Amino acid sequence: MSKNNKNHKRTRAQESSNAIERMYITMRHLFNRGFYKPMGVSGETLREALLLLRPEIYGSIADEKAELEGLLYVIDRLPQGIEECSYINLTSDEGYANSHFTPIIPEKRRRNCYRIDDEQMNIEITRGRSEIYDILTHLTFLFVESHKISERVLINERGDTTRDWKKLEKAVISNKKLIQKEREIAITHTANILGRTFNELTEAYPNFASEGQPERLLHIIYWLGKLAIEEKINNNKRTITFSPVLRERLGHHIHGEIWADKIKSVLHKNNLLERPIHIISANMHSVMNSFFAKSTLKTKDSKKDIFGYYEALSNSKNGEMRNKVEKTALQNGMIYIEDKSGTNIDVQIFDTDKIDFSKTGFTYSEADKNNKAVIFVMDYAFGEQAYETLDEFLKPIKVNGKKVHLDVKSISIMGKAGILEGEKGDVMIPSAHIFEGTADNYPFKNELNKEDLADCSVNVYEGTMVTVLGTSLQNKEILKFFKNSTWNVIGLEMEGAHYQKAIQSASKVRGNINGDVKVRYAYYASDNPLETGSTLASGGLGTSGVKPTYVITNKILEQIFNS
Repeated sequence: MSKNNKNHKRTRAQESSNAIERMYITMRHLFNRGFYKPMGVSGETLREALLLLRPEIYGSIADEKAELEGLLYVIDRLPQGIEECSYINLTSDEGYANSHFTPIIPEKRRRNCYRIDDEQMNIEITRGRSEIYDILTHLTFLFVESHKISERVLINERGDTTRDWKKLEKAVISNKKLIQKEREIAITHTANILGRTFNELTEAYPNFASEGQPERLLHIIYWLGKLAIEEKINNNKRTITFSPVLRERLGHHIHGEIWADKIKSVLHKNNLLERPIHIISANMHSVMNSFFAKSTLKTKDSKKDIFGYYEALSNSKNGEMRNKVEKTALQNGMIYIEDKSGTNIDVQIFDTDKIDFSKTGFTYSEADKNNKAVIFVMDYAFGEQAYETLDEFLKPIKVNGKKVHLDVKSISIMGKAGILEGEKGDVMIPSAHIFEGTADNYPFKNELNKEDLADCSVNVYEGTMVTVLGTSLQNKEILKFFKNSTWNVIGLEMEGAHYQKAIQSASKVRGNINGDVKVRYAYYASDNPLETGSTLASGGLGTSGVKPTYVITNKILEQIFNS
């Protein structure tokens, strides 16, 4: 058989890859245009691409039945009440914080949103393009789901609806807390509307409930359906707009620059600017707890292993315990900088000269006080924001007319990522980052390797990692391609290539920091998008994330003190 007869049918992976690229280009185009109607002609490309892609996080988006886990994932990341709004305005930080509007902060994303009136929700974008992609993808999912609801309840073009819909409407409009019997009747009608079982809805119900809104699931379904019906019958299309100030400011590193300048001024004020600096991008608890939890909490008769304390500290109910550790940290060389720049990246600075290492479990004895390390911990960045913040921080600063270059000795990135061959809680050590949708790749020498974690009783994988445009765009076909091809991808995350771009330009091209800066990357698995029931939509890590977090943190700190 001749080679020319080779089958040129596109694989699902190629189609999916193309769909992501189309979404990426379309979102940038709509942003430049300034507005669009998600369920109109202008939103068609986005909808079609998302339905072709069928990302794992959105479950049954392409089926007739409604998707519950995906809906919960999206609702947790959008402001409460967004389902009632037909106008959604994406803005920059334009002064709403000084107004009478109360900020609404979504449960799983730190962003300020403001309900302007019955119809309009403003969402403040301060973390760059990745945040816009994230929101637009979630809204597209939400509106696709809303039209599924309207198709199931509309009987004719005049707008007559089914009995199920009328009963749901009555339950929601009454606006009261339902008794068990009333709730179960309402769930029965809603299950019919969604094409789901009574059991599925009863199980999902408490996950959607909030303190002020116990019947929130009914409320969300009703308003999604109501606005979709109005679009179909009266042509009242929902609209997403981008404010002129947002369009003008985006990409100019405005928030990143304010953030970096503030931190450098604090370092200068505390005479830490010219000391060796080790940067760690991580959460706001693991480094602090690794230093101070043992001495603060451990009593002589305590049988509790240190990981038991870390687990207890990760429980939001143990606020008093956490405050105790934080108080010890603040008295022993920790400086906390709460973000006011809009980046939503808080910072902790540890002056190791003020830490009593005999109480920590680490050994560190740098004789010269001026050479003692300053550990700079920054909270997780979001996608492209990683480049903006790190790029600005690594720039030199002018002090009394003199240019001061930061003496950055190492940069360590610890994060959560999706894993392709292990399971939740495993650890990934990357050797390179590939940027999705391009062949751009960033190989580097990782100071951490598999052997470093060999005795830590966690599973460790080494290989390439892919930096994606958004975790909510991934599907099995693309991920299988990455895993099984010569790219040898072990996991996916959103910041690696952006951090590496900033590190390489500062150290290898612009000369802002030492060319031989040490780099460490390690991720722990928050989900396995190839396994049904292990995707991000299936819930958080719980305590299974505690061990890998602290194992990685301890290895990073050990390397810093022994380098």
